Formats: sequence, C-alpha cells, structure tokens
Amino acid sequence: MSREKLTEREANSYSPLTLAFLGDSVYDTLVREYLLRKANMPVAKLHSAKIRLVCAEFQSKAYDLVAEQLSEHELAVLKRGRNATGNTVPKHADAAEYRRATALECLFGYLYLTGGNERISELFELIINSDLNVNEQIGV
Repeated sequence: MSREKLTEREANSYSPLTLAFLGDSVYDTLVREYLLRKANMPVAKLHSAKIRLVCAEFQSKAYDLVAEQLSEHELAVLKRGRNATGNTVPKHADAAEYRRATALECLFGYLYLTGGNERISELFELIINSDLNVNEQIGV
C-alpha cells in the first residue's frame, strides 16, 4: 500500500484522540502479526492472547517503557495523547490506565502518519522484549 506521509505540522493538526484512533489499529496489527509469528495456535486462543496485549492495563505498563526511550518531540506527542480528554473509560480499566494507553496509541498513530515505521518497529520491539512478561500474557 502506497501512502504519502504527513509533515509533523500536518500530523499535529489532528486531535490526540484521532491519532489514537489510528494508533490503536497500528498497534493492534503489530500485536496480531507478532502472535501469528510467535505462536501457531487456534484463532480463539490468538484472540485471547491479543486481548491481553492490547488492553489498557498492558498498554499503560508499556507507556513507562516507551517514555524512557523517546525524543523530546515524541515525548510531547505522548503527553499530548495522555492529556486528551475523552468521554468514556472502559469498565475494566481505570482512568489513569486508559489515558496512558491512549497516549501510547496516539504516539503510534502520529509516527505512522509521519512515516516513522522504523521507529514504530523499534518501540514495539522494546515492548515485546521487555520484562512485561509477554510470553506469560499470551500463554507461550
């Protein structure tokens, strides 16, 4: 798929929640691909494993890992996402976790729009290879 990357200014014109909307899909796709490559299991088990890695609680923990590795500009995008105000919080997450998960998704959406695919891969690898017990989360 060919797409034109946006400038930082163009990407910043989107609301943090809009960036998170896209970033959610980017992150979800990375998790699905990781699971597919890591564990050949029935679809129902893949789905259960995916849910554990895309939930607000896990993404909130990943936020801390990622935040330590960001440039000033990336950190500003992350904080912008964290400070965005939305109307809903899922029943199974508290507000702080949800805001941090939204921030991570906002960063992934921003990087995707600005052509930062390599950076997305680096950050995702950091999360997957971290001490967040990913293998335990997915049952491998």
